[in-house]
Amino acid sequence: MKEAGVEVTSLSAVALAGMIARRALSCVEVMTAHLAQIEAVNPAVNAIVSLRDVDVLMAEAAAADAAVVRGPLHGMPFAVKDLVATKGLRTTYGSPIFADYVPAKDDLLAARMRAAGAIFIGKTNTPEWGQGSHSFNPVHGVTRNPYDLGRTAGGSSGGAAAALAARMVPLADGSDMMGSLRNPAAFCNVYGFRPTWGLVPSDALGDTFMATLATEGPMARDIADLALLLDVQAGENSAVPFGRNQRFAAPVAADMRGKRIGWLGDWGGAFEVEPGILAQSEAALQVFADLGADIVPLPPPFPAEKLWQAWTTLRAMLNAGAKRALYDTPAQRAQTKPETLWEIEQGLSLTAQAVYDASVIRSQWFARAAGLFDRFDALVLPSAQVWPFPADWRWPQSINGTAMDTYHRWMEVVVPAGLIGLPALALPAGFGANGLPMGVQLIGRSGADAAILAMGQAYHAATDWPAQRPPLL
Repeated sequence: MKEAGVEVTSLSAVALAGMIARRALSCVEVMTAHLAQIEAVNPAVNAIVSLRDVDVLMAEAAAADAAVVRGPLHGMPFAVKDLVATKGLRTTYGSPIFADYVPAKDDLLAARMRAAGAIFIGKTNTPEWGQGSHSFNPVHGVTRNPYDLGRTAGGSSGGAAAALAARMVPLADGSDMMGSLRNPAAFCNVYGFRPTWGLVPSDALGDTFMATLATEGPMARDIADLALLLDVQAGENSAVPFGRNQRFAAPVAADMRGKRIGWLGDWGGAFEVEPGILAQSEAALQVFADLGADIVPLPPPFPAEKLWQAWTTLRAMLNAGAKRALYDTPAQRAQTKPETLWEIEQGLSLTAQAVYDASVIRSQWFARAAGLFDRFDALVLPSAQVWPFPADWRWPQSINGTAMDTYHRWMEVVVPAGLIGLPALALPAGFGANGLPMGVQLIGRSGADAAILAMGQAYHAATDWPAQRPPLL
């Protein structure tokens, strides 16, 4: 029976799990509250797509109430990102080619979340094939920012971030190659965690040795919830290489006294950043300083143009390899977005020497970053280079009058961590003078996931931006 005074959709996942376990809140009540919130706000936001039949969902919630608790997500409504295959639940990848595709089995990530007790209610929207940090596609349309419905929620986990911010779900999964967790977390005033590469394994499909740029991870409205979902998602898959086996408990706030944080800003001017974002990021850094950390501005530790060269080469190589069949089939090529076709064409034009050179640059940057972490506990960069932009744009064509020469150049700030698989925690950094959210990346040494989450918990305890400034829908 529901405890008096509880606003179910504002509860954390940790709180929900505890209340469900001790029968203080039923799964039916949790499902009812979240479905009512979806009915009220999702038509305007368009974050959740392929929503399942309400009567079926209520029956599954009632069955969860009658069952033994299966895991930490028992009875919780969960919308899975539409890049993850879900058994019996339409999975489109944002592509008209797969507009009616219903998988026969779950991807590994979905299987782990389902086994932990989650009730899949639908999917969260994403750009076509997850490419570009603006969640629109020809199947489901545009996801809008809950803080300003005229603006983007980011991407590719834009549906996940918007659904979280709008209290339609208590938790969300995301994925991140080029900031797909971090950018929408910043745009929607929530948390997103890109874990050390290998911590959350992929399925054993296609290339699993060279494809080390993208990872899945958790999104939430607080750090303890991130850890809860990360513990479900993480764990080795013996069928893929380079796995890590690590468990995650609720993080205890780190003592920030004596911690050293390197502030990388706009990488010495190499990254174009819209006015106000660096100041907002520095306000977030001041929170760490007030907690006792030493904030040290740093010069660029590696040439930005080299990072971009390595990034675009390796990304194009992987896209061309994984999506070549789309390009080679005329009917499918005609239904594929121009940005994806451009990625494939870039990859097909590469030489073996170019790919090798890119991998050498990546190796050099990893070694240089390791040296930085001998002196600093974390590095910080803004999570985005632009404020949430108009939802009718495909992508920002320029920043501060500087033309963006590719569809993703405006996201360059997420490359340093993503290129070498470092853990990066997207923290809400408050709101600019324009009333829009922004965030920062707290980046750690490879494998330092628990330490970064503990630092994030200290920050969250001092700020709690998601609870302070929920969207007014």
